[in-house]
Amino acid sequence: MVGKITDIQRFSLSDGPGIRTTVFFKGCNMACKWCHNPETINSRNQLMFYEEQCIGCGRCFSVCPQSVHRIEDGKHVIEYEKCVACGKCVEACFAEALRFPGREVTVEEVGREIVQDIPYYQLSEGGVTLSGGEVFCQTAFADAIVDFCKDKGISVAVETNLCHDFAVIEPVLKKLDLVMCDLKIWNEDKHKKFTGVSSQMIKENIKKLNELGIPMIVRTPLIPGATDDNENLLAIAKFLSGLENVQYYELLNFNPLGGSKYKALHHEYKYADAKPFSQVRLDEIKELLKEYKVKIS
Repeated sequence: MVGKITDIQRFSLSDGPGIRTTVFFKGCNMACKWCHNPETINSRNQLMFYEEQCIGCGRCFSVCPQSVHRIEDGKHVIEYEKCVACGKCVEACFAEALRFPGREVTVEEVGREIVQDIPYYQLSEGGVTLSGGEVFCQTAFADAIVDFCKDKGISVAVETNLCHDFAVIEPVLKKLDLVMCDLKIWNEDKHKKFTGVSSQMIKENIKKLNELGIPMIVRTPLIPGATDDNENLLAIAKFLSGLENVQYYELLNFNPLGGSKYKALHHEYKYADAKPFSQVRLDEIKELLKEYKVKIS
């Protein structure tokens, strides 16, 4: 079986407990305006150009059949709308200024990466995390990787937006050791404005997942002007306080590191001037949410 990923990151310490190998799936059914991994949203490959790494060798000009690359006022300009993602310029660019973020891989290829670190998983109570993009946009591929890991005795977690038909993803969920899911915005219309979809299905699926008895961590990325208001965070904390299988509610500080990726994709980044929240504000939020019986991280 073949799936599409953007990366396999070994020795990760931020995608679940212990030392982990994280597999980043390509393609997402949401389009969060602040996504710090914009290269994972589109399931199709997109040309990325890191201008600061370009050495001006001109190899891409000579191999591109669509004449996508040109010089204008002494600057390397790319006509992205003409690109057919043939990959010839990426192959020719030894400076790696031109890149494709996605690649097709088999379950066996992913498995060969995963098994290299089994001793580290065992020593640290770690394992494998399937992330994205959105894992359940490739449910069958995810299921096959989970089965591979289980056959090897490896713990598996998933990071997901849970915005899917629960009947379709439930068989995979039941095999997992941990689910990390996002509930970004409580208000359904506001959630749709910032992500492209309503939050209703996500809330319903969190309740259904809780009934399965699988440990879960629910997270809200703190985005200035979108998710960070007290009313939103209080509503989510109140909802989670009644769910016994929620290990904790994780508040993720704003991550500004996606800006270079938007530039490389030639996409506008609406949060270019946004900053992470101060520790004072983070402490204020945690104090605000203390009235609800849910652990805050």
